Amino acid sequence: MKVDTDGFAMSNLPTLDIRTARRLAILKAGLWRARQVGLPERGVGEGKRARRAALAVIDHFGYLQLDTVAVAGARTHAIVLASRLEGLRAGLAETLLRRGEPLFEYWGHEACWLPLSLYPLFSFRRREFARHPWWGDLINEHPRLARSLLDRARLDGPFRSVDLEGEHHPGWWNVKLAKRVAEALWSSGELAIAERSSFQRTYDLTERVIPSEVRAASVSDDDAYAALLLKALGAHGFATTGLLAATWRLRNRRPVLEKALQHLTEAGEITPAVLSTGRRNVAGWLTTADVERLDTVAAARMRGDRGVVLSPFDPLLWDRARVLELFGFEQVLEIYKPASQRQYGYYCMPILSGDRLVARVDLKADRGAGTVSVRATHYEQAPARYASRDRAAVASALARYAGHVELELA
Repeated sequence: MKVDTDGFAMSNLPTLDIRTARRLAILKAGLWRARQVGLPERGVGEGKRARRAALAVIDHFGYLQLDTVAVAGARTHAIVLASRLEGLRAGLAETLLRRGEPLFEYWGHEACWLPLSLYPLFSFRRREFARHPWWGDLINEHPRLARSLLDRARLDGPFRSVDLEGEHHPGWWNVKLAKRVAEALWSSGELAIAERSSFQRTYDLTERVIPSEVRAASVSDDDAYAALLLKALGAHGFATTGLLAATWRLRNRRPVLEKALQHLTEAGEITPAVLSTGRRNVAGWLTTADVERLDTVAAARMRGDRGVVLSPFDPLLWDRARVLELFGFEQVLEIYKPASQRQYGYYCMPILSGDRLVARVDLKADRGAGTVSVRATHYEQAPARYASRDRAAVASALARYAGHVELELA
């Protein structure tokens, strides 16, 4: 059967309205009835239990995006975990990548931590990134420097980018270039990230970081694409082909993606589906398991008085067009705008309550003072009957967030 994702017949296909698609997205994002996606619904405590829960979140999505900004008291990877795991201390997230854990760092959605089980699926990307996607063919353009970095890891052990600043070996005349070549070696798979400390990468030889049985596993490109698309769909709910491709930054390869989707359809893993927006019909996909839960999701009651703060890079939010369509919420990121041009704030984070994004808050932490302050709160327009519920949701979300980052609300 040939599956045409642009023009398949709309009749007799599973059809969702916006409300159902929105609720399914929240469910599959692990933000409602978490047990249904294999995540704990109650507090995770500390220690090994908390680490297992955090790893389960990463395994569910297949990735956890990284970012350096910590102005709100935690970086995005900690905020994403905390929004799903009651009682998680945000500091735990900074220690997840270390030797022996079932994680590796690589280009997934962006720079991400990914389940180690996905390492074989990215062999196509390691081949492609032998030529760095931003900086070109650095390894072949600077072979002496590349060999020096590999020899440094082999002979002297793991190193951080910051360690290169104190090195004066022949050929290391440009520290910035050395750091770029180290990243190129990582992108091509010759180096790996052994751990992060204070968000600093530690590079080492790949054979010392990735277990031999994982490195030896062979997966064809076709099977890798199919597995990645299925993983993405399982965490999105309804998704277009474009959204699935964007999850893993699979640009300009529509024929191979369509082949993978056809394979998954014929295997009974997924099915074509339709999102009816009221203005148009959108062609997309559902897992067969999600088709079975549509009626339950549509009819279920959602609690709307207990909000949660979301990272602006949350898996539910990074596709801004999807957020606007499902939630009627314009998701913006204003980090790179001058202060005078910001409408909401430097690091503005949406608050989810029930199946609505009810507000956004701009937070700033002061570790020295032990506080996190709310620099601005912007409520979404909503009927008057929601006003008190939305205020209560924002208050509970902020209290929960402050507990996660172990600071007092100022």
